Amino acid sequence: MSELHFLTATELARLIKARQVSAVEVLQAHLDRIEEVNPHVNAIVTLVAEQARRAAEAADAALASSGPRGPLHGVPVAHKDLVDTAGIRTTYGSPLFADHVPEQDDLIVQRLRAAGAVTVGKTNTPEFGTGSHTVNEVFGATRNPYDLSKSAGGSSGGAAVALATGMVPLADGSDMGGSLRNPASFCNVVGLRPTPGRVPDISDINAWYTLSVSGPMARTVEDVTLMLGVVAGFDRRSPYSIKEVFAPEPEQGVAGLRVAWSPDLGGLPVDPRTAAVTATAPGVFERLGARVEQVELDLGDAEDAFRTYRAWNYLLVHGDKSGLGPNTAWNVEQGRKVTGADLARAETARSRLYQRMAAFFDTYDVLIAPVSQVPPFPIEQPHVSEINGQRLPDYLAWMRSAYWISVLHAPAASVPAGFTEDGLPVGVQIVGRPFEDARVLRVARAFEQATGHGLRRPPL
Repeated sequence: MSELHFLTATELARLIKARQVSAVEVLQAHLDRIEEVNPHVNAIVTLVAEQARRAAEAADAALASSGPRGPLHGVPVAHKDLVDTAGIRTTYGSPLFADHVPEQDDLIVQRLRAAGAVTVGKTNTPEFGTGSHTVNEVFGATRNPYDLSKSAGGSSGGAAVALATGMVPLADGSDMGGSLRNPASFCNVVGLRPTPGRVPDISDINAWYTLSVSGPMARTVEDVTLMLGVVAGFDRRSPYSIKEVFAPEPEQGVAGLRVAWSPDLGGLPVDPRTAAVTATAPGVFERLGARVEQVELDLGDAEDAFRTYRAWNYLLVHGDKSGLGPNTAWNVEQGRKVTGADLARAETARSRLYQRMAAFFDTYDVLIAPVSQVPPFPIEQPHVSEINGQRLPDYLAWMRSAYWISVLHAPAASVPAGFTEDGLPVGVQIVGRPFEDARVLRVARAFEQATGHGLRRPPL
């Protein structure tokens, strides 16, 4: 019990329910951990310790009188600073909203609280989640706990670091072009980009936009699965919300599954350090009894489709704001250039790609590939500008290995795959058929149990 802060959410929920430890004790262990390590990494940017104590006390009282409120009764959780939290400052990483306090919780927060989770605070993100490097003008940069001189990734970088260092056992993230998967890879934790609609997002601006999703993050696949079961579910306010109730697949391993392996997703440059780590993944699956085949992919249509829809969405959501940071402003300007013909071309490209991948998944159960094309880079560096001597056109291009997958309308998990020679984490990406989130998590769990990479803690 001396390290409650590194127990899993599943174990904490069990201990609290059995009254072997109180919600107040669990919270205090995590608050102590936050006090100890957060000054070094800057992951949790708004802490609500007193509010959390009151919630933990209420959880203990409720448990004594009427039993657990839900599967996360008394378990601490942190919310990304893009997510609205009633009565808790929510800045979106932007000076324009530095003092903003929402009046209502977003749906994902409502569902976590309804399941009994205790909110401890907000995690850092770049301005409006723009980019895979967590730094902004309000709070500064979040540091990688495995090497404080390196980036934590983004845009859910604060969430990934808070998890990796034991400040919380669960955190929500969001992902348009890798914002949940990339920091999970950089920080040796687990993140799931669910099938769009699995975790509904409610909007009166871009309700039909499917590239951006919310999802669970944790240190283990079991905890991600537990959290997904809480935050998933139909809501009629989301036009593509999935009615099917999420249920995990039995832990049957991966023997007999058909696994496609792509070391570069069809010709993308991959840093040799990342390539060396991810190249070990196929052998793991083969030893587990899966049938692994290296494949040649053609995901080129994803490039134009992603960039066009992303730019259009940035104009839609942020086009009326002044004083934006350079990355957000650049995206808005790209949106101003989008024409009807561009959207028509992007829709056709995405439709072609979807049908090609539907045929691909008739042959294979899952695809495995690198999450990110590089390992964590220096924190002072705004983005990756070159890979293997190949110059990249802009700050987006180094994340193609993630954002090409975003276009597929498919679930994708980032799972710890190992470390570079200098101790930097690298994740493997497990992609499944659309709507088969449970299959992706089953495969991820088998890989996790076979390797144990996620058990390695940062040297803080």
